[in-house]
Amino acid sequence: MVWTLAFDTSAAHCAAALLQGDQLVAARADAMSRGQAERLMPLLEEVLAEGGCTWSDLSVIGVGVGPGNFTGIRISVSAARGLALALDIPAVGVSTLEALALDAPRPVRTVVSAPRDQLYEQGFGCAPEAPLMRAAADGHDDTIPCAEVSTAEDLAERIARIALTRAMTQTEAPVPLYLRAADAAPAKDAPPQIIP
Repeated sequence: MVWTLAFDTSAAHCAAALLQGDQLVAARADAMSRGQAERLMPLLEEVLAEGGCTWSDLSVIGVGVGPGNFTGIRISVSAARGLALALDIPAVGVSTLEALALDAPRPVRTVVSAPRDQLYEQGFGCAPEAPLMRAAADGHDDTIPCAEVSTAEDLAERIARIALTRAMTQTEAPVPLYLRAADAAPAKDAPPQIIP
């Protein structure tokens, strides 16, 4: 039996879902703006225990790659890559925008809130076909429906379902999907001189 564990920390949550075949057997999410790095592994262990699965039973890892919070994305992507390497199973990266569009009739737009009155947006069967970031006040085509998810658990389940379908064909490791520049800037001071 194929077991798929998926998780996401790209927003103010830490969420995970476990599929046995195509059946959801466990899902959990904690709302949190900080602390995902400390919470992720215990949450994954709770989901595995609830589903009656062990780490060695897993066949596929699915991970949300953003867009979203820089630190949150790095936490989940690095965890997925490490788990995939340790368990010798594929890790599949899935964008939040793509997960939102799962099973939605086409054409559909997906929109996720971004900082500073911005939105992340992507169209499926309509423009914009590539993910982008735009001002929330900018207009858009209201004739095309917008896909949404109700909970972080639902998002994690969608990521798991997409990862399961791609696991045999996607060979590259997951990478973060960043649509905006980092808030942090390099230091303006000269680097320290190294004395031999």
